[in-house]
Amino acid sequence: MNYRHAFHAGNFADVIKHIVLVRILTHLQEKPAPFRVIDSHAGAGLYDLTGDEATRSGEWTTGIARALQARFTESSAPLVAPYLDIVRSFNALRELKAYPGSPLIARALLRPQDSMVCCEVEPQARKKLISALRRDEQARVVDIDGWVGLPAYVPPKERRGVVLIDPPYEDKNEFARMAAVFEQVYAKWATGIYMLWYPAKSRRATDELAQHVAATAAASATPGRCLRLEFSVAPQTADGPLTSTGLLIVNPPWKLAAELKEILPQLEKPLGLGGAGRFRLETAKP
Repeated sequence: MNYRHAFHAGNFADVIKHIVLVRILTHLQEKPAPFRVIDSHAGAGLYDLTGDEATRSGEWTTGIARALQARFTESSAPLVAPYLDIVRSFNALRELKAYPGSPLIARALLRPQDSMVCCEVEPQARKKLISALRRDEQARVVDIDGWVGLPAYVPPKERRGVVLIDPPYEDKNEFARMAAVFEQVYAKWATGIYMLWYPAKSRRATDELAQHVAATAAASATPGRCLRLEFSVAPQTADGPLTSTGLLIVNPPWKLAAELKEILPQLEKPLGLGGAGRFRLETAKP
């Protein structure tokens, strides 16, 4: 598949991915020691929901637009609020016109002692990201392929942080490449938190990826746990649009699984297409 993000910004997959990212960063904030965010395929940073691409797909209307209107329980609302507040901060007068990508969401949660590295090789996207971040000294944008950059940027000097691996899946071998690069970077930094995003179109491909990542983490001198999350808004078909998204979270904060069990049921109905969605949350096995 070709996942050009301008067409998909703010869709259900972004909602799930960014809620998890915000929860992880919120937990990292609990200790005063600095942390670093490393984004392997950062994108343009800020997406115009009134632009041609977003208007043609309309995916944000069944994603972030619904999430902003959803009613959450007393226990789940405080967990989702930081993410929704960040999105609202980019939209004046409660009118939804823009959606922040992972770099701007992460930047909103950096403290003065924290930092971020964003890899983006596509010239126009990189230029837009630099502009969106306003040449922020805490957020470095580098002209490098994320697959090449990741091994170079771990371990960070802070020794704490999260690596977001979120490629566009333009290459049919992207799953294999993700598994191989994760193995390489985890060997260098086994105590970092990793988020690996994937489109859940092929059960065989996703199972193989989850098993490989879980096995890599378990075999380390510092064994790590791998949490697997999948969220579907409708049954996935091989040739149809993306309706199922997945995340592998290695070394998740210990409260994260319990928090997601509070949040995800509240999103099944709002994000579902033609009926309620469904989620899967489990520890991935080697």
